[in-house]
Amino acid sequence: MQPSAAPARQFDQEAPRAHPFAYRKLTDVELVTKATSGDRSALDVLVERYAPRVNRLAAQLLGDLEEARDAAQESLVKLCTRLKQFRGEAQFATWLHRLVVNTCRDRIARQRLRQAEPLDLAAEQAGEESDPWRAALLADARRELAVALARLSQNQRAAVVLRDAFGFTYEEISRIARMPVGTAKCYVHRARGGLRARLEENPEA
Repeated sequence: MQPSAAPARQFDQEAPRAHPFAYRKLTDVELVTKATSGDRSALDVLVERYAPRVNRLAAQLLGDLEEARDAAQESLVKLCTRLKQFRGEAQFATWLHRLVVNTCRDRIARQRLRQAEPLDLAAEQAGEESDPWRAALLADARRELAVALARLSQNQRAAVVLRDAFGFTYEEISRIARMPVGTAKCYVHRARGGLRARLEENPEA
């Protein structure tokens, strides 16, 4: 039998692995409780549930494909190794998104992001469009948006992505990004203005 993945090794190796299908209807809190008690299936389901959101958030915050993948992977590892730090004082999603934002901030601080072509976040979606012309326009628009996001300040980018792409309230953004509610509102307002100005430079986008 293959050994468990490294992030889960801190959990009880003798805990039984229940069938994951029985876990998918559990709430985040129930999964966290089981996972921190040594249930590896609960941890697997929790990671599976949030991996797409973690990847998406990292991609929109960093814009670079390789950097985003590394940041997402690092965040998921931290989810496993730091899960016992979750105290239930906020929603699990809020705790996890804060972890992703902080991970991305740390990576930016460690190495200046090089100027590179932004990640096309919707290449697969565009390829699925029935109208090739519309698909091409959508792909161009998304590339322009990625370029515009990359030119925002780090805090503005985090705030506007959390607000407009993920639908968090300003109070939730305040907790995730660790900034006052008023500051979050200001960053979102400025970011929207910057994005609008950038996109207006390209009428086709």
